[in-house]
Amino acid sequence: MRRTERFPAKGNANSLWHIYKTVSFLKVAKNFIFIQLGRYTPFIPMKNFIYRTFLGMKIGKKTSFALMVMPDTMFPERITVGNNSIIGFNTTILAHEYLIEEYRVGDVVIGDRVMIGANTTILPGVEIGDGAIVSAASLVNRDIPAGAFAGGNPVRIIYTAEQLAERKAK
Repeated sequence: MRRTERFPAKGNANSLWHIYKTVSFLKVAKNFIFIQLGRYTPFIPMKNFIYRTFLGMKIGKKTSFALMVMPDTMFPERITVGNNSIIGFNTTILAHEYLIEEYRVGDVVIGDRVMIGANTTILPGVEIGDGAIVSAASLVNRDIPAGAFAGGNPVRIIYTAEQLAERKAK
């Protein structure tokens, strides 16, 4: 199970109907503007500056966000990416999810030297360990251990760092 905090929807409406009781309209509007600036900025240090300064994301040194990456609009401050990682083109990193009966919020932690392939979606409450590789077009709905290669929808571990070491030893 992913590590998320759960909040029940109130009344007879789905949780998204109550969005601005969850997070302020001004915060969402500000985040949306800076996320759009970052998505189209080809200059990686500027993109990281925007995400750190205006969105409160924790981003390590020499980490690269490709064009069109979409960090969470509601809770970007709950996203942490380690040093020297690559987040591929058009990847979505969610720290929240609105469901019919409840909404959930959870931290996303991406380690050092992680490679996330293009068009991947990362759900709230997951951790991707140091040195992991996630193939393109994956749905990351569970933790990925350090050094693992994972992919698919939903994501599955294709091999672990230990399995790779065994293959190389043979």
